[in-house]
Amino acid sequence: MKVELHEGYLRVLEAGHHADFHLRWLRHNCDLDRHPVTGERTVDSSELPDQLAVAEVRVDGDALEVRWAHDGRLSRYPGAWLRAHAYALDRVAVEPPPSDVRRIELVAERGQPIAALVPRMLDRVRAQGAVVVRHARGSDQPAPETETEAWIAALEAAGLGLVATHFGRLEDLRTDNTTNANTDQLGYTDAAIGLHTDQPFLPRPPRYQLLQGIRSAATGGDNAVADGLAAYRYLESVDAEAAATIRGTPVRFHRRQAAFEREVIAPIVQLADDGGFQIRASYFTMAPHRVAFDRMAAWYRAHDAFMRVLRDPRHHYRFRLEPGDALLYDNHRVLHARTGFTGARWVRGVYFDPRAA
Repeated sequence: MKVELHEGYLRVLEAGHHADFHLRWLRHNCDLDRHPVTGERTVDSSELPDQLAVAEVRVDGDALEVRWAHDGRLSRYPGAWLRAHAYALDRVAVEPPPSDVRRIELVAERGQPIAALVPRMLDRVRAQGAVVVRHARGSDQPAPETETEAWIAALEAAGLGLVATHFGRLEDLRTDNTTNANTDQLGYTDAAIGLHTDQPFLPRPPRYQLLQGIRSAATGGDNAVADGLAAYRYLESVDAEAAATIRGTPVRFHRRQAAFEREVIAPIVQLADDGGFQIRASYFTMAPHRVAFDRMAAWYRAHDAFMRVLRDPRHHYRFRLEPGDALLYDNHRVLHARTGFTGARWVRGVYFDPRAA
């Protein structure tokens, strides 16, 4: 017998098979909480702490031993008893969202034309949801801001169409912006912005966004993206009820600015019959919830469980857009964020949708 500690459960491996046991299930079934004469339970599961953690786990002969972090108790589970009560035998675990930035990173050769990069970029976006292009630059290279139209032309040639928004055709995310409309929102400040998707308050948010590094911050301004599809699949594998609640509960996304206002009511996650997936997630444009009173607690539990998966730094691709670099991501699948910064950081954004065939 061997044992592996995972988040929220233990995996017991034996004779080519494995069985998964939730920590709460194990503690609820500890023999030390049974009457010494009758063998009946003396503790209800509701009396246990909401959060359980393991200080130590080991195999002793044909038994599993678990020392609990909150009270130091050592619980012992005979192998025969575990085999008799295994409820998740040979379960195939779904991995949490990935974080190795090499999965989405594409290093361009110096001087490689933008148009030559786009097919590989789109392949990476279809597979992983995002791609970061590292574009090596020398003193003889043009300024990054002069290359935006080349990016647009290459993406349009590959079947995408530029989408203008209430910010304008291009979006210059910089604190001293004087060219865009409706700049009274977080993107034009130096504040940190947590993970979100863009334009969730529109009936159909743009499918893709290109973020082009023009000028670095003096400090901070680092980027992060997280795979919402992978996070949802993971949640569904460990908490099907929460996943169903996320999928089946419409909520309000409301953007109100001085000269612009839109509102959409839609679930955070929408699944299509053809396998399509769309996530809307924006804590700063989410309106107060209007969920029925008897469902509000369940809604918050589901929402927070999902967002904790997404907000966990262990599940983020983390990187910094240097001048000339570019991030292309699927806005229906991937959430993005940045840290706060100082200095004259400048990132240019352009939205795209697939053109009709």
